[in-house]
Amino acid sequence: MSGNNYIAVDLGAASGRVMLVTIENETIHLQEVYRFINGPIEQDDSLRWDFNRLMNEIYTGIEKTLALEKNIQSIGIDTWGVDYGLLDEQGKLIENPYHYRDHRTDGILEYACTVMPRQQIYRNTGLQFLTFNTLYQLIACRQQRPDLLARARHLLFMPNLVMYHLCGTISTEYTIASTSQLMDMKTGQWSDAILNAFDLPGDILPDIARPGSTAGYLKPELADKWSCKPFPVISVGTHDTASAVAAVPAEDASNWAFLSSGTWSPMGLEIPAPIINEQTSRLEFTNEGGVQNTIRLLKNIMGLWLIQECRRYWAKQGHNLDYNQITELAANSQPFQARIDPEDPSFLAPGRMPEKINEYLIRTGQKEIHDNGQLLRVIFESLALRYFQVLENLETLSQKTIDTLHIVGGGSQNDLLNQLTANTTGKKILAGPVEATILGNVLIQSLAQNQITSLPQARKIIARSFPLKTFRPENT
Repeated sequence: MSGNNYIAVDLGAASGRVMLVTIENETIHLQEVYRFINGPIEQDDSLRWDFNRLMNEIYTGIEKTLALEKNIQSIGIDTWGVDYGLLDEQGKLIENPYHYRDHRTDGILEYACTVMPRQQIYRNTGLQFLTFNTLYQLIACRQQRPDLLARARHLLFMPNLVMYHLCGTISTEYTIASTSQLMDMKTGQWSDAILNAFDLPGDILPDIARPGSTAGYLKPELADKWSCKPFPVISVGTHDTASAVAAVPAEDASNWAFLSSGTWSPMGLEIPAPIINEQTSRLEFTNEGGVQNTIRLLKNIMGLWLIQECRRYWAKQGHNLDYNQITELAANSQPFQARIDPEDPSFLAPGRMPEKINEYLIRTGQKEIHDNGQLLRVIFESLALRYFQVLENLETLSQKTIDTLHIVGGGSQNDLLNQLTANTTGKKILAGPVEATILGNVLIQSLAQNQITSLPQARKIIARSFPLKTFRPENT
């Protein structure tokens, strides 16, 4: 296997980074070139993404990467799901995209279920009901901003919007489309039943491309500016969870589940076809598109967002904690003092997280907690308990015993949470790699370039390239 250089852009809800990745002799080398902060801005009494700033940060990262290595095979972009931008007839972004935590979708899910019964929506899409799904964002837009939809000629999800600015191609990739609740999971195409029921303009939705296809090539003006060749822009698993799961270093035949631990903590199984029935609907499981003809049956769990928001709250009060200090405070606090539901709707919006948690404790007949370490301990324990519940449901839905839980992503570095998860689930935990999203992004690029020939081969390369940490149940 000869050496190839790739650029991977991973845009998360809290930060973004641009990395140079080299695959040579079945070994992967990562170099983080540029990292930047991301987050919502307040604009016109709403939460938005400052897209021009984000795009300029990405340009800076690519330019810095090309200063290190001109011989680039391709580039891939992945981001969070559901959010989108609208282009006018001149191909210009009409306004900054809304942030999925914006309040404009309040009550829209309930309204939607009066137009089309909940079970019918689920049968068509197979997707978990979350208030910020693209479907409800578009219904809110049609109700509150009909002029905006009237001006729109194209809807591009966030990764495809970035790709459009790099190569000029209008496209939608399968894994990101699958997060929208606008796609029929059984056909992999837009759902006419959904679009017609809610009077949504299907003509603004581009054709759906498969992961690994070439969206286009770097614009000539950008190639000239950066003194490089116009390399391909690959439609990787553009939904970050799809890329992260592609990089799970699992044996193909083993009974394993995944947990992509970050701001959100989606947990699930990789399966060959969607499971859409009364049981998955009742348990509120979602079917999302994966790479290489796979489906991710999963539950979106509000993960380390709770920790991140507590950290931000305390920082504003002048009490700055790094993540090592957070873990140490929690580890030295008393176990089993309280319990919260990490997915309670009151925790969705940013701000005041310690206060919101205490309001939840009072509402559920528990005692307030004013010690920071103890509050952190409650969050970690509650997450671990939620992981146990979801894993138990996955075993019921799949009718098989899960032996191993692979925890990937930034949260896989938290030994306390990993051990608590092993204790609650009774399963072996394999933690790592940390950079799963970047790795999955690049592995799909390498498959597109025929450097790697299969997903199992890619996962073996990851297992050889990055050490994993094992956690076994102790105080179950």
